[in-house]
Amino acid sequence: MERTAVRGRLNWLVAEVVDLIDETGTVKSIVLDCPDWPLHLPGQHVDIRLTAEDGYQAQRSYSIANPPAGEKVVVTVELVDDGEVSPYLIGELAVGDQIELRGPIGGYFVWTPEHGGPVQLVAGGSGLVPLMAMIRALAESDRQVPVRLLTSARSRETLIYGDELRRLQSSLDNLEVAYTLTRAQPADWQGYSRRVDQQMLAETSWPATERPLGFVCGPTGFVETVAANLVALGHDAARIKTERFGPSGG
Repeated sequence: MERTAVRGRLNWLVAEVVDLIDETGTVKSIVLDCPDWPLHLPGQHVDIRLTAEDGYQAQRSYSIANPPAGEKVVVTVELVDDGEVSPYLIGELAVGDQIELRGPIGGYFVWTPEHGGPVQLVAGGSGLVPLMAMIRALAESDRQVPVRLLTSARSRETLIYGDELRRLQSSLDNLEVAYTLTRAQPADWQGYSRRVDQQMLAETSWPATERPLGFVCGPTGFVETVAANLVALGHDAARIKTERFGPSGG
């Protein structure tokens, strides 16, 4: 997920690209090896800075997609039309290249299995990225924290991490995943086929009486609507954390 860059008192580090993973036709995960990288928490993000030969610099911020893993950092980048940074990261970056990064950044929108649950995750589009870091941390943990995810995409082709989510749902007894496709659905589609609404949340979320921890991430309008509907269903607003993103330079 791409965000507006956040300034902080962190040093810029040089990371090497060790793998590139095509997630969809317009989304790619970049696996980086970054010496001296401090351990991050699922939900945090990182600044990436590119410098042109003439000295011009462009900087964007991306959610970290992987749980803590030594010097490994994974960011998932969605192509932004007419953007400055994402076209290069998706179309030109190659294994062996080096890029600058700074982080980890953010301490509010974070979760580890040690925080307990139950946990309710709701994602819109690339808002799934930081939530996927949480799910991957769950998969690596021996703590049986119950987690439910509702993720929204325009079509099956634009659903990020679709195959991995299905594998994890099959292998983890404590993970439930629900999907909705808002614009196009294949003939064999068995999930929801509309935008996330209060009824969908009532059917897929933990009951308010369970006092789940909630994490909602996506475009601003999506996040505001989901959070308001969860509160209307009786959930404690203080236990719902939100992360939103809007247009940027790409």
